[in-house]
Order: sequence, then C-alpha cells, then structure tokens
Amino acid sequence: MTIRYSRRSFFAHARTALASIGFSSLMTPMQSIGATISPGEDDGVDYYAKLGVQEIINAAGTYTFLTAAIMPESVQMAVARAAKHPVRLEELQLAAGSYLAKRLHCEAALVSAGAASALTLGTAACATVANDQHGERIPPLIPQGMASLKNEVIMQKGHRYGYDHALLSCGVRIVEVETLDEYRAAFTPKTVMTHFFNAATSGTISREDWIRVSHEHNVPSMNDAAADMPPISNLWKYTQMGFDLVCFSGGKGIRGPQNAGMLLGKKELTAARNNNPIDNVVGRGQKVAKEQIVGMVAAVDWLLSQTDEGMEKEFRGRADRITNYLSGVPTLTSQVYVPEVANHVPTLLLRYDQKKVKIAPLEVAKMCRDGSPSIELHPATGSPEPGLPSDANTIVVGVWMLQPGQDLIVAKRLRQILMKAAGTQAS
Repeated sequence: MTIRYSRRSFFAHARTALASIGFSSLMTPMQSIGATISPGEDDGVDYYAKLGVQEIINAAGTYTFLTAAIMPESVQMAVARAAKHPVRLEELQLAAGSYLAKRLHCEAALVSAGAASALTLGTAACATVANDQHGERIPPLIPQGMASLKNEVIMQKGHRYGYDHALLSCGVRIVEVETLDEYRAAFTPKTVMTHFFNAATSGTISREDWIRVSHEHNVPSMNDAAADMPPISNLWKYTQMGFDLVCFSGGKGIRGPQNAGMLLGKKELTAARNNNPIDNVVGRGQKVAKEQIVGMVAAVDWLLSQTDEGMEKEFRGRADRITNYLSGVPTLTSQVYVPEVANHVPTLLLRYDQKKVKIAPLEVAKMCRDGSPSIELHPATGSPEPGLPSDANTIVVGVWMLQPGQDLIVAKRLRQILMKAAGTQAS
C-alpha cells in the first residue's frame, strides 16, 4: 500500500514515527527554517494525490528535478495573495527590481524565470548594448542574424558547462581561453561579454583578474552564481566585486518560487528590453508571472531576516541527529562537509565497511527511494561529484531541505537498511 501525505497529515505521521523511536520531544518546528504547518488548516484539493504523483522526503538538496526548495510560509502567503489581483506586469517588474536592488546593494535587479533565464537575458542585454540596439530587439531577430554583428563571449575552457545553451540561444559564439595571456589576446571588436561560472572547479583565472581584464577592454562581465547562496552576503559580494551582471536561482537557497531567479547588476544591462511582456524578443517565452515576482521579493525579505549562523546551526543539528541515531551500525563513520562554493551548507557523508555491512550505497539509495514515504538521498550517493568528497562507498544526505522531523524519519530508514545488511536487527 502506498501512503500519501498532505501537509496537514504529515506532522501527525511524523510525530507517530518519532514517538516510536523515542524522539517525539524533538518535533518542534523551526518557523524560521522549515515550512510551518498550522493544525487543521484547509489546503484544498490534494492534486498530488489526485494526479497520482508521489510526495517525497527531500534528503538530497535544492535540485530542480526534485522541485528545489519549499517556500517558507510567509512566501507562500505572498504568492497566494498576489494570485488574487491583476496588476500591470511591467510596473510590477520595475517596482520589484528597484526594491530588490536596494535590499541587495546593487545598481539594478530583474526577476527572471529562473537562473538559466537570467543567463539568457544577461547575454541578450550585453549583445543588445554592444550592437547599439537600444531597446526593443535582440540582434538575432534582425534579418541577417548575429553573424555580421558583435557576437563573441569569452569563457574559460574549464568553465564550459551544461548551461552554455542559455547563452548560445542568443546567437553568440563562445571563445575559449585557458591562460591569462590567452584571455587578454581573445578580445576583438566583436566581443560583447565575458562569462564566469562561479562554482567551477577548474580554470586558472581568478574572479578578480577576470573582471579586471574584461573592464580594461570596456567589456561587461557576467557571473553565474545560481546555487551560490549561502552565505547570504554572496547576494551582493559579486556585484560589489565588480561583475556587471550576476545570476542567481530563486528556488534554491533563497527559498523563492522554483521558476524564479534574479539578474543583478548594472542598470543599463538589466533594463535592456529582452524579456516579457515585450514581443519579438529572445526572452518572450521566459515569462515571469506576478506570483513569481512577488514570491521572489518575499523570499529575499524572508532570507534577509535569517542569519548564516542560525541556518548552519539548524542544518548541523539535523546531521547530528541522523548520525546519533545511526550509532551502533557496524564500522559506520560520519563526516559533515561544507562545499566551498555551490550549495555551501553542511552535508552529511556516511561510510562503512561493505564487508561488514553488505550493501552498496547505490542500493541504499534505491531502497530509500522505493520505500514509503519515499526518501530521495543526495545524488552524490555512491558516486563522485564535484565539490564533494564522495565516491562509490559514500552515502550522502543533504539535510538542508528536510522539513521539521524528517531528519529522524531518514535516520530510522537508514538504520533499518544498514542494520539488516549487517545481519543485525535494528532497534
């Protein structure tokens, strides 16, 4: 039998589960970090159940394929309220951008349809300004296309990644460099922008040198920092460092709508009109609804009421509770690791001797996924991943998207699986 959970029923189930393992006293929700559930609230029709879509416990992280983060209650309320009233979309975009720019200490801001959309709009802006289009149309829409216009974007070879298409959709051509000398020599009259991938684990040119050389050639530089919050100060660190544009995901650590993001930076570039509600532009299909815009503003307000220290304490507490409950699993060792840049939050790594505990981490992940409730472990479980010291012998638990009480539900499931594999009855 498959068990379905609504927001109303989750805590009742969680308390029962935790009481059975002796942790019911730890079930007080943290209003500042987790979603707050009011007893007896009416959520309306449970469309997940109606559509036959299984709810999960997210012990992975802010991954898009897992629908990223859950919005805090204040953000959910702001989104719901915005849905009730029509406004003029352009007026809302401009007001939200002005407000966000002040809160995030930058010249200008634009709410985009996710971080990938911010990459496209930023590239389009740089191409538009470089080609003196001044307004309504990005160059790829003119009859001769980009080939005869300025269309080159410089990137480090080690920074090429799966989101290049967000830039290439603007009709640009990427020029690769590896050394500082190659970088200096790569600028031509056709260069419109330089692009930096903030979380890249390869590449020899520093952020500071990247910005300096770009500005020596009077070319704007964009930084993809999509998943690079926390720390909270990153939201203004990179614009103040000198990047002309910085892209952030709204639905990851900022905890806004999943399909929202932000483009922060120079007013001339964020104001280039390549997004909706303008017609015949590259961003027309990347629509940002009134609910997303308001949700993004509310999420920034929520985030700036938090502290890095408070969030880290909560996340480490979750990792500690899981580790403590797993004591007694033969040969098990634990490590709390904080990635240097992207997803800079405490992440729990578990290792054990597979000769004593006879199950591979990938099989543990499958059993967690196939159970009820379904638990999704971090995708680095059983495999290496850039930014994490994981391998084929590592279970990785992402704790920061767990809701109150779910840490111990995850702990119980892991203990059951590992103790059984060790030939020991879990208690």
